Order: sequence, then C-alpha cells, then structure tokens
Amino acid sequence: MGFDVGADAYDRFMGRFSRPLARRLVEIVGARPGQQALDVGCGSGAVTERLVEVLGIHAVHAIDPTVPFVEAVRERLPGVDVRLGAAESLPYDDDAFDLVVANLVVPFMADPAAGIGQMRRVARPGASVVVTVWDHVHDRGAASMFWRAVRDVVPQPEAVGEGILMAAIESRLEALCEEGGLRGLRTSDVTVTLGFDSFEQWWDPFELSVGPAGDYYAGLDDELRVAVRARAAELFGPGPFDVAATARVVVGTAP
Repeated sequence: MGFDVGADAYDRFMGRFSRPLARRLVEIVGARPGQQALDVGCGSGAVTERLVEVLGIHAVHAIDPTVPFVEAVRERLPGVDVRLGAAESLPYDDDAFDLVVANLVVPFMADPAAGIGQMRRVARPGASVVVTVWDHVHDRGAASMFWRAVRDVVPQPEAVGEGILMAAIESRLEALCEEGGLRGLRTSDVTVTLGFDSFEQWWDPFELSVGPAGDYYAGLDDELRVAVRARAAELFGPGPFDVAATARVVVGTAP
C-alpha cells in the first residue's frame, strides 16, 4: 500500500506531519529515563528518534514490516534494536517494555485487534500502550484536503480514498484496544499545524506514490490527475498557508 518506498520519500510526504506528532505523543505518555520502549510500525523513525532523545539509544527498540524503513532507521539511529517484522507477531518476550507505541499504524495492520494484543503482551503490567490514527471521521487527517479534491472531481465509485479505511478503524479504535486486552483507556485529539510557502511545497510529495493517497493518485489517468491537482490548488490558493492535521490518540494500560 505505497510504503515500500525510500524513507526520504515518506519523510517528505507524511513524515513532515508525523514528526511533530511524535513529539507531542511522547510528551502525552510521559516517557522518562529508565524506561524501555518499543515503537511498533516505526516507519522512517519519527517516534523512535524522539524516544531516543528522551530515553537513550539502548532503551529504545523498533520494528517495521518494510525493508527500506528498517534499513533507514538502522542507519539513522545506530545502536537502536530495529527489527523486520509485523505487529501481529512481535518477536519479543512477554512483559518486556514500559512503553509500547504504534503511531499511525493500526489501520494498516492485517489484524488490528491481534496487533494491539501483541503490544499488550510485550508490555509490563501497568505499562502504557499507545495507538494513534489520523481523524478521518471528521475529515481532519493529514491528507484530508487531497481526498476532498478527489471527491470533487473523480466520479464515484472510484473516489473511495483512505478516509473510508481510516474512519472505519477510528470509529472502532477504543473497541479494538479493549479487544486487545488494554484497560483504563484515555482518548484525546492531538493537532499539529505546518506552514507551507506555496501550493507546490504541499503538493509535490503526493507525486511520490507514498501511502494510500500516493497509490491512488498514481493509478488515475492523466486527465484525472491534472483535475485533482487543479482542484487542490483551488482549495488552498497560492500560499503561504497553514495545514492542520488531527490525530486520535488512545492510551491504555497493560493489566
């Protein structure tokens, strides 16, 4: 689903939003020195990097199912235990971590409840387990304006977009956490805002075929690609402008 790309491409596309979100997320969970942490579905390492800043290099572990991301995080953060693997079968012992995080990952798990259950399994009793998704239920995700442009110009039923997938997961996120065995759930919204000098600065990463949006755009014919870009440019104007993206954050406790 458009994630078998270089980490630099991902950073230009979604990393620009996920990095400030990662900083907020680590603050929310109160990560502190002395803890051992696991970043599940680490991607290009936004949360991993922030955890290293707070906890130290040898206290942070990361895993991702995509080879380019694993290689990139190993190169960027030498000393971090970075493994190739899926959330549904985490290769760690029971009760191994004080903090387990899956940032913007749950909608892409093959079995979200099982993945969250594995996160709970490797968390020590009383540890925090955290999951996030972009808020597509209220059309506030990082790529929501792209999908709005798609809906405006692409005939149905083609214009489905990631919003349907994300909204379906978001609407069940707390239930999935409960199915995964987490307790004492706390839910909040976190918004990050980025400034863009021009429309092109915001738009160009959508041409890199990253994630569902990039996959979808690449699959359109030339005429529709031109129309989607033109509609997005109309929605934003020439710039400068700000873009806000809101994530739904659920923090649970491992029993």
